[in-house]
Order: sequence, then C-alpha cells, then structure tokens
Amino acid sequence: MLSKRHTEILKILDEKGTVTISALAKAMDVSLETIRRDVRPLVDGGAVLRMHGAISLSSQAGEAPFRRRMRENAAAKQAIAAAAAATIRHGDAVMMDTGTTTSFLARALTGHKQLTIITNSTDVARTLAMGDGNRVFLAGGQIIGDSGAVLGAQAVRFVNGFSAAHAFISAGAVDGNEVMDYEESEVEFARALLSRADQRVLITDASKFGRRGLVTVCEFDGLDALITDAKVSAEIMGGLRQAGVKLTVASGSNPAETHQ
Repeated sequence: MLSKRHTEILKILDEKGTVTISALAKAMDVSLETIRRDVRPLVDGGAVLRMHGAISLSSQAGEAPFRRRMRENAAAKQAIAAAAAATIRHGDAVMMDTGTTTSFLARALTGHKQLTIITNSTDVARTLAMGDGNRVFLAGGQIIGDSGAVLGAQAVRFVNGFSAAHAFISAGAVDGNEVMDYEESEVEFARALLSRADQRVLITDASKFGRRGLVTVCEFDGLDALITDAKVSAEIMGGLRQAGVKLTVASGSNPAETHQ
C-alpha cells in the first residue's frame, strides 16, 4: 500500500526524472533517513531505480530523449506557451515547428476553436487534431528521430503552399543577435515557416540564451516577437530593440511583461 509520501515521491519523479536523495528530502522537508526509508519499498517493488545517490522511475530507464526534454524546465515552457496562446484568436492560422516548447503551446491551445494548424510535428498535430472545429495540416516527408519531426525538402515545399497569421518556432541556441539550431534540416523548415507568416515569433526558455548553435536560423530582424521566461542580457536586449522585436517575459506566478 502506498502512503501519501510514496505517492508524492512518484509524482516528483514523474515531473523531474532523476532526483537526488538529498534534493528529494529537501523538497519534502524530511530527513535523509526518512527519505531512504520511504524509497526502499519503492525500489524493492521495482517502481524506482536507485543510482549513485539518486533515484528515477523504472519506466524512465531508456526513455526517449524528447520525453525527457518535455520535463526539463517544464514550468517555464508552460508559462511561455500560455503567453503565446494569449496572442492567438479563435479561427487563426498558426504554423509551428517541432520542439518541446511548441508542444507545450499546442497543449495551451486546446481551448481555442476553429484553428488552422500547419506543422511538421506529429505531437502538435495529434494534440490539436481533435480540437473544436480545428483543421490540422501535417507536412509530408521523412519522420526523423523520437521527436516525431517531419523534415526534408518535401516538408519545406509543403509549408510554402500556405500562409498564416502566426509562425512559432523553437530554437536550440540564441546568442548575439542570432537564433540558431544544430540540424540543417530543422533550420530549413523553421526558415520556411518564418517566410510564410505575418507574425514571426520565437518561443524559447532562458536556458537557450548564451549558447552557440551550428546553423543560423535568422538574425533578430527576421522576428517580430520573442517570448521567454526570464530577463535577457543587455546585449541581447539591445539587439532585440535595434531589430524592433517585441520581448515578452512570461512567468507562471506573475503576469507576462512585454518590452518593446
């Protein structure tokens, strides 16, 4: 029989993945000895794996990388998604690429009606296909990796046949005045989205700032807006202002702040 604390431990592991024993004790405000005692029957029962002072759910061993990334900075991504969804009206046409933040945006849009969705993400398409009056168009081509991204020349040609009010892209890195990523095929698809929309929006959490990617998606003047979860550096802020990009800083506990 699981106690209330056992249930809470499993909930934390499901949200965060691998957690150290000390971090778990702190989160639950109990001693290390108490946590070790609580964890023992979960390990013995096979629900939890123990490793080098940390534990994880057994079901997460060998877990797909995309699902792991969905848990990383999940609260920040949910706040970003909520701020992005607030800019979209019922009936709008929306383009989205594949990424964990765009997947959170799809979930934030499930209350919207009569959307037209153009995407290369099987996760986004599946999430919104059953929405009230929605039309979902999924790019054709090769499905790459565990993220369910459809990429390649065929996917780019597909996008070029549409126009939309909004294009939302994710990114692997943002530095200087550049938006970057690591795979050329992903970059080509993101560029295609930006070329076909009235409002071009980057949605990314603050962990991507200060990183350098391999391939440039665009410079800041290729965007209309950036939605993130924390204040950006003075250098990036200066680049955004020079390019006329609207910055929105979203937080789960506070209203989103917008800077022009």
